[in-house]
Amino acid sequence: MTTNPTSTSAATVLTDTSEHDVPSPPKPVSQAERIQTIDILRGVALLGILLMNIPYFSMAERFSDAFNHNPRNVNFWLDAVITVLFEGKMRALFSMIFGVGIILFMARKEKSGNPSTTGQSATGPSRVRLFFQRMGWLVLFGLIDSHVLLWMGDILYYYGVIGMIAFWFRRMKPVYLALGVPLVAIVGFALNTMFYQSIREKRLAFLAAQKTQQQGQTLTQNQQQAIKTWKEAEKEFFPNKAEIAEHTRKMKSPDYFTVASRYQKEVWDAQTKYLVFQLWDPLALMLLGMALYQWGFVTGQWPRRRYWQMMLLGYGLGLSLVTFSFYYYYQNIPNSWAFIPFMEQHPVQWVALIYPFQRILLVMAHASLIILLVKGRVVQGLLNRLAAVGQMAFTNYVMHTLICTSVFYGYGLNQYAEWEFYQLYFLVAAIWTLQLIVSPIWLRHFQFGPLEWAWRSLTYWQRQPMRPSPINAD
Repeated sequence: MTTNPTSTSAATVLTDTSEHDVPSPPKPVSQAERIQTIDILRGVALLGILLMNIPYFSMAERFSDAFNHNPRNVNFWLDAVITVLFEGKMRALFSMIFGVGIILFMARKEKSGNPSTTGQSATGPSRVRLFFQRMGWLVLFGLIDSHVLLWMGDILYYYGVIGMIAFWFRRMKPVYLALGVPLVAIVGFALNTMFYQSIREKRLAFLAAQKTQQQGQTLTQNQQQAIKTWKEAEKEFFPNKAEIAEHTRKMKSPDYFTVASRYQKEVWDAQTKYLVFQLWDPLALMLLGMALYQWGFVTGQWPRRRYWQMMLLGYGLGLSLVTFSFYYYYQNIPNSWAFIPFMEQHPVQWVALIYPFQRILLVMAHASLIILLVKGRVVQGLLNRLAAVGQMAFTNYVMHTLICTSVFYGYGLNQYAEWEFYQLYFLVAAIWTLQLIVSPIWLRHFQFGPLEWAWRSLTYWQRQPMRPSPINAD
């Protein structure tokens, strides 16, 4: 199977998609049409996401309380490196590339001169209909990943839902698309501050009622309600040791349904009741990805000098901001319970404003570095493997779920809450190695990963050929 040259431009995907004026039926993107740089960025993001996900597969709540106030502990420094360099950045990169995928999916139909994309053509269903079928199936796969395979941090469901919203913005000018990031950052800070202050008010009302009670005075009905309200909030947001022990017991149970009961309600609430709060950040990042595609950033069309400038700016300013933020929280909130007295004394978490901006600066720096490696043909063997991982991102993402649940959950090897934090990253390295080896081998023999093949076949409602055609074969 042939490999795309790294210099492939965005125009490659937007032109030469039909034979003169003869409409062709919609079909999955071919190997020759892939943009390797985008696959590489997706592969890096996919592997990087596991750095943040694996503790939530494997460790009890508040696991970091044991080390995040102790610089003499190796876990402290490992957590610091992951937080500073990767936390939020890999998910942001993955969301941006997902936004690029929305444009690429539609581009061939919209630029081909074929019949309208809004209705049924003589050659089959419209590209719009196919797109929404594609997202609908992704939502279903996400529900399976979260409620059957039991990954409480699943993103497939959200990407399917948010992708349907992002679709309608794809034709906007890139400058307006990019404005979504600062807009969502500011609005998100305002909404989070409102939520934070509502919890703070419950806490302050509880303290006032508690003080009255300690003075031997009779509590009013409102004060009694204030105590009850805070206890409920504390149970939901600040579980105590007994509750954590009970949650751990469930996760270590050999019974699948007992394990499932641990996160079932929380996950379903997040996917329904709190869905509106989950939409905006991924949506803004998808729109940013669309803008960066239109500007030629993610396809490597900028001159090297501009990538160097972006990388130096991103690392210079981004690392300064995130290091300050990390140190601030280390000093003021060294563990989970320290958040409560911090909240009592601070009506607004101003330092939280740093997060969305340092994250974008660093993700742009990371992406610039990767694109410079691609343009310079440095470590080409590794980049080719990362491209294969990215091309099979769906399969590899679900493989993370299958491996980690099998190792840590009670119905598997029952290693939940058994490992030190640093030990988790030996497993991460093993999974990375496995996927970097297996993905390119698989793609030598097949056009798609197994789940990519199923997703495409369901989208087009037609069984797709797994083997590459003789024309594209080596």
